[in-house]
Formats: sequence, C-alpha cells, structure tokens
Amino acid sequence: MNAPLSPHAPLAERLRPQNLGEVIGQQHLLGEGMALRLAFESGQPHSCILWGPPGVGKTTIARLMADAFDAQFLSISAVLGGVKDIREAVEKAEAARTGLHPQRTIMFVDEVHRFNKSQQDAFLPHVESGLFTFIGATTENPSFEVNSALLSRAAVYVLQPLSEDDLRSIVVRAQAIHAIPAIEAEALARLLAYADGDARRLLNTLETLAMAAKQEAIDPVTDAWLMRVLGERMRRYDKGGEQFYDTISALHKSVRGSDPDAALYWFVRMLDGGADPRYMARRLIRMASEDIGLADPRALRMALDAAEVYERLGSPEGELTLAQCVIYLAVAPKSNAAYKAFNQAKAWVKKDGTRPVPMHLRNAPTQLMKQLDYGKGYRYAHDEEDGFAAGERYLPEGMPEPGFYKPVRRGLEIKIADKLEELRKKNVGTG
Repeated sequence: MNAPLSPHAPLAERLRPQNLGEVIGQQHLLGEGMALRLAFESGQPHSCILWGPPGVGKTTIARLMADAFDAQFLSISAVLGGVKDIREAVEKAEAARTGLHPQRTIMFVDEVHRFNKSQQDAFLPHVESGLFTFIGATTENPSFEVNSALLSRAAVYVLQPLSEDDLRSIVVRAQAIHAIPAIEAEALARLLAYADGDARRLLNTLETLAMAAKQEAIDPVTDAWLMRVLGERMRRYDKGGEQFYDTISALHKSVRGSDPDAALYWFVRMLDGGADPRYMARRLIRMASEDIGLADPRALRMALDAAEVYERLGSPEGELTLAQCVIYLAVAPKSNAAYKAFNQAKAWVKKDGTRPVPMHLRNAPTQLMKQLDYGKGYRYAHDEEDGFAAGERYLPEGMPEPGFYKPVRRGLEIKIADKLEELRKKNVGTG
C-alpha cells in the first residue's frame, strides 16, 4: 500500500501502517504464531469478520490483507451503500478475475451489521464461488447482527481497544514526522484517557490540536491549554457500539446484584455518555420483568411510571425519576422465575409436537361443535369450592407436568409458592 506522503494528507493516512510490523495493538491476533498473522503468512486469504470497537484497526488490517495477497481492494460502507453498490463491486471483482492479469479481490464491508438480511445474503453466492474474499467490519456482536449463513463462512476475529501504551506509541510516531508539537506529561495523560482506546479518535484530536497549536504558537501543549481547546470532554463511548452494551450490561448486573450504588454509578455513566434516557427507561422495564418479576410486581409498575414521567418532564428533570426507579429495582427482592418459566415453555414448545387441545377445553360456539363434544365435561372454576376445580387438568393429553414456573422464596413469591403448594395438595387429594 502506498501511503500518502503529502504533509497535507490527513494524519490518520500519513500514519497508516504499511505492513503488519507497523500495526499498533492487536498482538493477540497479529503477533508471531497468532491466528491472523498465520492467515497472512499462509498465502491463502479467507473470509472473516473483524469485530471490535471503533478505531482499533479493522480497516487497516483489511487493507494490509489485500496488499499481502496482491489483491484488488474494494470497500463498501453499509451505512451509505446498498444492493447497487454490491452489484457494481461484484462486476469489478469479475473483471479482475478474468482480465489480462487475473487478480484476487478483497471485498471489505464496513459496518456490515447495518446491511439487512437480503443485502447480506447478496454476498453469499460470490463468497461460495470464490469470486472474492469477504471481510466484514462491525462494532456489534456478529452472532446477533450478521446472518448465520454468512457467519458460517467467515472466521470471526475479536479486536480489542488500544491500551494507553499503544496510544502513546501513536503519539510518538506523529511527533517523529513532526506532525504535532511536544505535549507535557499531564496533558498527554489526559489526551490518552480522552481517546479511550480509539486510535481514530486520538488521531483526529491530535490533528485538531496541531492546527490550533500552530495558530496560537503553542509548544509544548500544556494541560490547561488542552482543556481550553477540548472544552467538554469527549463522550466515553459510542452510543451504538460494543462499549455501550458493556455499560448497560454493568447496570443490569448491578441491579440484579442488589447494589444500588453501583447501579446508580452505571446509570449516570450512561447518561453522561449521551445515552438516550428513553432507551434507559425501556431497559429498566425489562429488568423489572426479568430479574424481579412476581417477587415484587410493583417494580414493573414503577418502571412504567418512571418512563411516563420522563416523557412528560424530559431532561434533566425526568432523569431523577429514572434514577429513583434504578434504586427501587436494585433493592427490590429478586426473582427470575417468570423469566425462566417463559424460556423453558418456549424451548418445550419448539421441540415438542403439536399436541391437540383436550376436548373439554375447546371452545364450542356452534351446535355442531357441541355435538362433537367440544367443551364437554369442562368444570367452571368459579362454580367450584374456593374458585378452584380440584383435579381438573389443563395440559394436553399425555403431556407430563413440565414444572416451568418455580417461584423463589423471596418477596411476594413466597406467598405465591405457598398458594401453589396448597392447590397441588387439593389436586392430589382428588386423584
């Protein structure tokens, strides 16, 4: 790859690695004997998915792979592209394969998770035929965002955020080509934290600082000047990226673990990072159902009320109500019994045959249905003692008692468990 040498080229391009040895970070994949390094050395490209947060080298690795295999490099952005772009890329790949000097093609699809199922499917026949080697880049978990058919034909490599030492190496390289001024230690430490593992963010910031420093004749860059130029600190995570979901996971697990302080911390971290409070409200509703359930049915009502209050008040006033809900959910008794029961029931139905509805449970709106014994023998529970038809069976014939719902001995589910035990004894007594 011939990197731009012009001093007017973007800093990211001037510092883009020319070979694997210049790549900073990702040594768990690119170090000696590691998976991606072996793939480069094999001489045989293979389709893959590069999964990782922004600014960790996904595009760079794809370009280097094209160089290593002397392949045509075609790039499509799933944010801006569509089926037309895919079709044009396929034509270029066919032309490269059948030209006077046949050449392989690397098809790089950035943000591949943004393509819908049919768009992703459009690559399949060409991956299978070997027309091109497919490389997808994504910030999202490919297990959820990439079609299983495409995923089964591609190796998945997980890229990590760059460490502070990695980011410091980038600063050193930028200074080596005199692209940026000297930076005092305190300012550099703040700048590295500001980049938060994202090389692209760091490089863009360095370029902005270099221009501002040149205009104001600043050398070296001090911490005070850095703070004045940067203003409000950069958000600490991409609102659609993997780190976002790591943070919401931490919030969810803190609520589940009944730690109100930790739950509040992660909640505020998300708000501070620019998360949409409406999204937060939806997640709180989910937590109330998944982790509290019938141990405290008021939790779900609290979450719904908090979401409604936020809609009425907006930010920042409505955020207090969401925070109140976070605390309530954290201290509420916990039960995932309903959640587990629902999942077990789904799994059962998925693998089980379609059992007929017992005759006594069938609806009988017509005379013909009544003649066919639809609804015959059904016992109306309200007419029975204590409103319970002891011994009546509601599952399909021959189906064993599955025991999906197992209430825990916490909160309201203590009483629910006692009630179910009482009803079971009545059923046994009629057997």
